[in-house]
Amino acid sequence: MGHLANDPPLSIAVLLHGGAGGSGVVATETGLRFAREGHDVHFVANRVPFRLMDRSEPNVWFHQVETLAYPLFDAPLTTLAEASKLAEVIETHRIDVIHAHYAIPHATAAILARGMVEGPKPRVVTTLHGTDVTLVGMDRAYLRATRHAINESDVVTAVSHFLRQETIDELGVKRRIEVVPNAVDITRFHPGRQPEIRARYASDDEFLLLHVSNFRPLKRVCDVVRTLANINTTHPTQLVMIGDGPEQPKAASLAAELGVRDRVHFLGAFPKVEDIMRTADAFMLVSEHEAFGLAALEAMASGVPVVASQAGGLREVVEDGETGFLRETRDVAGYANALRTLFDEPERRQRMAVAARRRAETVFSEDDVFASYLRLYREPYPLAQGS
Repeated sequence: MGHLANDPPLSIAVLLHGGAGGSGVVATETGLRFAREGHDVHFVANRVPFRLMDRSEPNVWFHQVETLAYPLFDAPLTTLAEASKLAEVIETHRIDVIHAHYAIPHATAAILARGMVEGPKPRVVTTLHGTDVTLVGMDRAYLRATRHAINESDVVTAVSHFLRQETIDELGVKRRIEVVPNAVDITRFHPGRQPEIRARYASDDEFLLLHVSNFRPLKRVCDVVRTLANINTTHPTQLVMIGDGPEQPKAASLAAELGVRDRVHFLGAFPKVEDIMRTADAFMLVSEHEAFGLAALEAMASGVPVVASQAGGLREVVEDGETGFLRETRDVAGYANALRTLFDEPERRQRMAVAARRRAETVFSEDDVFASYLRLYREPYPLAQGS
């Protein structure tokens, strides 16, 4: 249970990106789990979170951050707007814990808001997801601000051991960082073929390949298209790509150039991804850099083997040869050959599907992750250096 009879429920503010990226998905699902356990959860974002659109809980609130376009400034004052809205939420709803998913701008906004309010100060828990450290944090213009956001948080977590170590090594952070991996809702993501959905994209004599991401350059979506063109020479395959972002037009153009445009289905930001996920024969995530790889974990929970790059935290999610295959980044031929192995050996593919589901259930249990965050929300936490 989320709290005992003598352990009152918490009032939690969750700061997140509202888009289809992994950090927003994790933030939403974690918040909803706390709501189901009886805690009050207040989502604070510039738009309704992607995974909140089709969900409803009695003790969930959404507070929209409005930004001001002022001619004097070149860009909206997002962090200040978020901090002001959050301070209002803290005072109105007596927030106990602020959970900021990303150091910049969310942890910074949380720390500012904490300083604005009168009375008891909420605990600031910051979860590092990846690009807030590896992209924003390592930019010299933001390094000090990122380090400050991490050091001034009451609790800091990272979604993988890889990201924890990279934060320490690259940002020079000398404080305790807990590793709390992402979890997956195994009741939502589960095996179970759905022929009527599969028939929309692939015929009985074709394989169905799936990719889900935010289509940023680091996701290397064009390598997914190149892999399709490679494997399609021997194994007729259809590719479904879910998500949206700057690389989508480039991927569509490349598919046309390689003669496989009619085999690629771009579905955009599709909320009920689990309905398509479980119909796929294989899932691809071949990022240049990946702090964790939530989409790969969701595929595994759906009983779908994963072909992925050996990028960062993906090595902590996918077991090479057991739940899928890991190959060097940019190794299109290697990805294609791994898919051929899966498609040519249906019994092996089934064994991997079972192993993938088992790993999702046991290693990335939502119950364990919830218990870890609940402990960090409640217990005294030292800021001292340590692991």
